[in-house]
Amino acid sequence: QTSLFLKREGLYYGQCSEICGINHGFMPIVIEAVKLPNYIYWVSNKLSSE
Repeated sequence: QTSLFLKREGLYYGQCSEICGINHGFMPIVIEAVKLPNYIYWVSNKLSSE
């Protein structure tokens, strides 16, 4: 688990940096940063579909 504070919307790419088992070098990470209202809308849709 981690926390991020991003000032710009967009896609951010990373790579696993923990030795958590075999093939950890093949664990790409993608974070999509969106505006807060868009995130709240996404969360409310996810919660209403449960």
